[in-house]
Amino acid sequence: MWSKNQPHLHSLLLIVVPFLFVSTASAANPESDILDKGRNITDGETLVSPGGSFTLGFFPPGVLGKRYLGIWFSMDEDAICWVANRDHPLTDARGVLVISDTRSLLLIDSSGQVVWSSNTTGTASTTVQLLESGNLVSRDGNASGAITWQSFDHPSNTLLPGMKIGKNLWTGEEWYLTSWRSADDPATGNFRYITDTEGVPQNVMLDGGKRIYRTGPWNGLWFSGVTEMGTYSDMFIYRLTSSPSEITYGYVAKAGTPFSRLVLTDDGLFRRLVWDTSSRAWKIFFQGPRDICDQYGRCGAFGLCNASAPSTSFCSCVRGFSPASPVQWKMRDTSNGCRRNVTLDCGNGISTTDGFVVMQGVKLPDTHNASVDASITLEECRTRCLANCSCLAYAPLDLKGGGTGTGCIIWREDLMDLRHVDGGQSLFLRSAKSELGEAQPPKSFPTGIVIGVTVPLVTIILALVAFWFSPWRRRWNRERILVDNPPRVVHNAPRVVDNVAPDSHPPNLALLTTSFPAVGLPAVVQATGNFSEANIIGKGGFSVIYKVLIISCT
Repeated sequence: MWSKNQPHLHSLLLIVVPFLFVSTASAANPESDILDKGRNITDGETLVSPGGSFTLGFFPPGVLGKRYLGIWFSMDEDAICWVANRDHPLTDARGVLVISDTRSLLLIDSSGQVVWSSNTTGTASTTVQLLESGNLVSRDGNASGAITWQSFDHPSNTLLPGMKIGKNLWTGEEWYLTSWRSADDPATGNFRYITDTEGVPQNVMLDGGKRIYRTGPWNGLWFSGVTEMGTYSDMFIYRLTSSPSEITYGYVAKAGTPFSRLVLTDDGLFRRLVWDTSSRAWKIFFQGPRDICDQYGRCGAFGLCNASAPSTSFCSCVRGFSPASPVQWKMRDTSNGCRRNVTLDCGNGISTTDGFVVMQGVKLPDTHNASVDASITLEECRTRCLANCSCLAYAPLDLKGGGTGTGCIIWREDLMDLRHVDGGQSLFLRSAKSELGEAQPPKSFPTGIVIGVTVPLVTIILALVAFWFSPWRRRWNRERILVDNPPRVVHNAPRVVDNVAPDSHPPNLALLTTSFPAVGLPAVVQATGNFSEANIIGKGGFSVIYKVLIISCT
């Protein structure tokens, strides 16, 4: 940016400025996308991108007497994408954009003062071009030369496809959006929209230096608190780059997608807008903050916000916690959050009775100070958390592979900014054994026995159902007639039944009863060979079917 401490430019301006205002032949060609040395752009003249989508020129934002150099969508002049001199407006319509002898882009006012500069230098000839993406670039030599400066590296309040926000880890340079001061004043406003590169990357809105909104961490598919991103993934490709050189977020539009932009408004809203050609208007696809629960830290540490629960002031404590200040909580002041009811069993890293409560469908807590390991499984993450006395919760890092996810995020500090979201993620909250007991079956009815008894009994019931519809039932119906005509039995001799052929099997009279004896667990264990895998004849989603040996009771 230009500052008043640039006396070396004044001698240049004394020579350049008179030439600029006298020579009209040096102006940029009408509808041209290129500005090169010896040409300039004055108020009323423009550069237009090759496909006509974007225009660069001077505009008044609504404040009388102020003029700015900017880029806007050609089909909507009010959709300003970038402003060069946002904090140094021109006071009349006699500004001019030129290429200096040092190959910098200069915006000069009517008094010959530089109000904005690209601050670039070069030895070769310089060409400036407005690309179809809306990016204004400066190149060495002709239009195919290397880019030495671009407007995409200096965002205003708008993120276009192909732009990025984040941080260059080698130089420390940061890219972020800043709001306008008001709807008709492009000057730098109070709000910033950044990519927080600490912990797991996430986008954050700041009011001054205070966090007021957070998207949740990137999970490989979208930001965990902006599940809406999945509903328009057919239109955009999201790019979260995390490398030794940079951590950045941006997006590109797929072929055939209408014009779109991400805008940070002057009143602190972040919107994804898509152009509707039929109505010739911008449609809001997403807006954050979207509701009261998007207010950063609405329910304090370990508080959980639910936008569908106004009766509780939208806030509750996560399981195993209670309000830190009950009186304030009753007065709907939840800023102090919640505290744990029962102390965790640290176990000195050797053994512990602690476990985890699964919180489903949430925006993951703030990851600014979380630790990350992309190389381990979720089960290994659980083990690592239990072995660390300071671990409070864990979650998978990456969901793009499907299933429960891979990698590991571990929180060691207060869990902040938790909320329910539709389609949210699972968070595993460390809890004391006594808190886990509420969700477990009674100790007198352990899970292993439930499975061991239920599965064989279900198998027996299914066998009886199959028997009811089998040919054996028809034979059994014939044999049931014998109930009214008891058979004659000769003592001390093989039992013989009237009306049964000699080569037939005798009827099983035990089946004639209308009830069955209770089957105890020992009998089931014996019948299945102690639930031997060799006796398994089928498996389903909720059961295992065993082949059993029926032991005669006679």
